[in-house]
Amino acid sequence: MAETDTKTMTGTKTGTKTGTEGPGRGVLEGAFALLDALRRRGGEAGLTELAVACGVPKATAHRLLDQLGPLGAVERRGSRYVLGPQLFRLGESWQPYPGLRDAARLPLHRLRAATGAGVVLAVPHGGRALAVATVPGRAEGAVALREGMTFPLGTAMGRALESRDHGPFVDRGTRAVGVAGSARAGSAAGVDCVALPVRGPGGRVVAGVAALAPAGGSLGPVVAATVSAASAVTAGLQGAGRERGMSLASV
Repeated sequence: MAETDTKTMTGTKTGTKTGTEGPGRGVLEGAFALLDALRRRGGEAGLTELAVACGVPKATAHRLLDQLGPLGAVERRGSRYVLGPQLFRLGESWQPYPGLRDAARLPLHRLRAATGAGVVLAVPHGGRALAVATVPGRAEGAVALREGMTFPLGTAMGRALESRDHGPFVDRGTRAVGVAGSARAGSAAGVDCVALPVRGPGGRVVAGVAALAPAGGSLGPVVAATVSAASAVTAGLQGAGRERGMSLASV
């Protein structure tokens, strides 16, 4: 039975391709399924847990994890598997928009220092807002901010990404942040959120900046600081866009 399941997983049946998919694609899909299962479990899980999550035999999961280990994609710690450093290096190099993370780094930390709020930089992805940079703040007890977490588009962050208005967009005392993709997925009680859009060189909204603070406080200073941060990221992107244009013109 395990051999049959392995062949199904690799996209073959008695050595014949199924449809247009070859064995290489099936193996890659299985490997990425295991990596994603690890991510959804906070970056650490056991073999049985991963096999069940991916719907594959333990022998198949074990074989793929053994292949991922020497590549630095996973590491084994006792009987548990964790995500490896190579995935971190690859993830750090991903740019959702050219220059975005570089332009946002200093403004995000300044926003955190000025307000004490948790800070998120997010981009639209798959019908949700995907966090691509975070700085934890005083709201950490209510919602754990992590890169890779997602927010529904109905939140302040989502509205900042979708609306043509400049904002600010505010959620007061929300209990339905609807965070997904983190170890602490679920609702977050008692959080105020202020979000504003970030625009690329052409004026199109490419990201959003949000500050999350414990509910009930004065939002005036948070709004002002978030406006300043979003403006700084926008200015950084537009400056980088002009530099890229000049570089291309000189080629």
